[in-house]
This record gives sequence, structure tokens and C-alpha cells, in this order.
Amino acid sequence: MAATPSPPSPLGSSHPSTTPATTSAIPNLKDRLPKLEPRRRRNGPENPLPRPETPALPSPSEPQVFQTPTRRILSKDDHDLFLRSPTYNLVLAWVFTLSESVADTPIAAIKDDCLSSTVKTILAILDETEQFIYQNPPDDQGGSRFGNRRFRDFLDAVKARAPAWHAQLGITPSSSSSSSDASDHNAVTEVSTYLSQAFGNRRRIDYGSGHELNFIMWLLCLYQLRHVTASDFPALILRVFLRYLEVMRVVQSTYYLEPAGSHGVWGLDDYQFLPFLFGASQLLNHKYITPRAIHQELVLEQFGRDYLYLNQIVFVNSTKTVKGLRWHSPMLDDISSAKTWSKVEGGMRRMFVAEVLGKLPVMQHFLFGSLIPAAEGMSELVQQLGVADEEDEEEGGEVQVFQEGGVRHVHQQNGWGECCGIKVPSGVAAGMEAMKQGQQLRRIPFD
Repeated sequence: MAATPSPPSPLGSSHPSTTPATTSAIPNLKDRLPKLEPRRRRNGPENPLPRPETPALPSPSEPQVFQTPTRRILSKDDHDLFLRSPTYNLVLAWVFTLSESVADTPIAAIKDDCLSSTVKTILAILDETEQFIYQNPPDDQGGSRFGNRRFRDFLDAVKARAPAWHAQLGITPSSSSSSSDASDHNAVTEVSTYLSQAFGNRRRIDYGSGHELNFIMWLLCLYQLRHVTASDFPALILRVFLRYLEVMRVVQSTYYLEPAGSHGVWGLDDYQFLPFLFGASQLLNHKYITPRAIHQELVLEQFGRDYLYLNQIVFVNSTKTVKGLRWHSPMLDDISSAKTWSKVEGGMRRMFVAEVLGKLPVMQHFLFGSLIPAAEGMSELVQQLGVADEEDEEEGGEVQVFQEGGVRHVHQQNGWGECCGIKVPSGVAAGMEAMKQGQQLRRIPFD
């Protein structure tokens, strides 16, 4: 009887049998192959800088003697003193408290009937400010995209009207000043200085985040003098600050203000910063508007009037001669990849601390008086040091005062700088000139 053939080897061998030695030489692939597991998305690296918290906002503090605000940050040492001072915490507390007051609050939630008389007066002041623009039309630009000198006439009109405006707010020259020249150092003079500086620099015909900060400091002065209260905070942002933005857009498009310290497309915005901080707070817990929504024209059209962040995106898009955030505003485009508005809001807080309050080229123009006091030890007697007042400063550079060999020196940088260096034409001006010539927004050739 023939023998039954052996079944074929699993390894394909035709050998009828396998010896024990051969079996032990075969590797056990089951033990050697790695165990396959579903791929898990790794979290991105955490920002090493903590989210800046909101210091407690001090109670209003009205001084006995008022001062005409002056520049006191003239060196890195002065700036370091400011960053360690109670005034730094006051500014931080004021800005962040205002931002928190509008968390999850659309503009439409602030009704006219709920506005205080002070807020209504401020809105009327801003309405009148806009009329000064039309009363001082720009000279013919001749195609130039640099600042128009008629802007100075507009600022002169604002400055001349400021005492009457503050009288409407109930602020009059203080009789409590013990100074012999009390007419020069009073509440009206101190407070109105911040308002005058909020619309741009008269000499340089430029505007930037430092001027925007002056407007917020003007509101802080009104708080210090008890003319606005905590109940006014949401309206100060969603009605007053919004109206200020609208006026500034007309100013920028009329007089072609040059960006102060513009980084071009690598900056957050040519002019404004705070709309993005306040606007991110408004959207913190929105159910369906995400940071990516800034790329969706329908969302911008539908909600741009209710949220400052989207509102500013609409304006930025309208002023650029190239279509697409990734081309003209790559930083805003990058920020839109954040998963939540909480991350955006935290990032805006960090940026305010680092890029506004933390930058000497910006803060060298900050003004200190009695309502917003300078730190002890900061530079004084600006005129004796040879540094001009903010309104009279010549074009051309960052001023720094420092010790050298026991002698104080004033150096002014001329050339390319972060603040007041070479002139940079306005993107708004480019857009306006393109519109005058009937040109439409164009795409980059390889887009």
C-alpha cells in the first residue's frame, strides 16, 4: 500500500518532514512585528509665556495738583522703571478690564436707552470730530500715497475745540491746583492732551497703536475723574471705541496717515491693535463663529457689524490692493488657524504686553501726568534735555537719553527704525488711489 503524502509546508518547502533543528531556526514573526495602534494627533507645543492676567483695577484717584502730560520714557532704564511701576499695572488693569467687560457680548446688545449721559456726550464729541475732517478737505495728492498736510488743520481744529468738549463732560480748569501757573496745569489741559494725541502725530502725519492707546488713556482719565463708572465699560468699547475706529478710518482714508512703525505685511495691522483684543473677547464662547470664519465672506458680511474682530477684518480687506489675507496680512491668516477664540484672546493679551507696552519705540511717545503718573526716577525736564514735545518733534527718529561718562546725552536715530524711521506709505492710501483710478483688487499672478 502506497504511503500518504505529507501536506505541503507552510513555508512552501517540498520536504516531506521538518526536523526539530529546522523548526527552532524559524523566527516567530508574531513576536517581532510591532503592534499596530491607531495614530493619535499630537498636541502642538504649549506657548511658554503664560496668559497675562488682569490686575485689580484701582479705585479712581483724582490728584490735588494736575500736570500737563509729558514724555518721560527716554531710555531703556526709563522703560524698565515703567514696566515695574504701579502705572504699568494700572494701564494693564484698565485695558484688560475693558476687554473682559465685553466678553460674549455683541455690539447690538448695547442699546441706546442704556447709555449714560457721559457716553452720549462722548459719542457727540466724536461725531463733531468727524465733521472737522470734511471742513478741512485734503490737498490734491497728485497720486502720492504719503501723508496730506491738511491733516494738521484737522488736528488744530480738534485741539481748539477740546476745552468746550470737556466742559460738556463736566471737566473745567481745576481751582485746587497750588501751582503759580494753574492756568497751564489744570484738569482740562491734562485730559485734553490725551484726546489730541489720539488722532495721530501732527508733525509726522502718522498714526499707530500708540495713538490708539492715547484714546484709551483719555477714557482712563475720565474714569480717574469719576465721569465714567464700571457700568459704562461695555458701552465704552462697543459704542465709543467703535465710533472712534470709524472716525479714524475716515481720517486715514482722507489724509493718508503713514503707519507709525509699520512692519508691512508682517504686522498685525498697519494702524490698530485693540480691536483684535476686544473683538476676541467678544467671541470667546461663540457657538459657531470660529477663528477660521475670517476667511468666510458670508460670515463677515452677516456678523461684521456685531463683532469688532470681524469688523476690522472687513476694513483691512477693503483697503488692500491685493486680495487675500494670506498675502496682505499673513499674521492674521496664521492666527485664524487657532482652534478657539480663547487661544486668540490669550495671544492678543501677550502681544499687547510684548508689542505695545513692552516696546520702547512705541512707549517712548507715552505721556505721563498726574492722572497717569510716571514712576519715580524716570527722566524729567524734557525741554532741558533737548527732546521736543510730542507735537513738535521733528521727523526722523527714535530719541533715547542715556548716561555716558557721567554726562547725559540725547541721540536721535535717523534711518530705518521700528518707530519713526524712513517714511512708509499707507496701505489705505494705496487702496484709495487705486479706487480713484478705477482699478479693482487684483490677485497675485501665481495665486
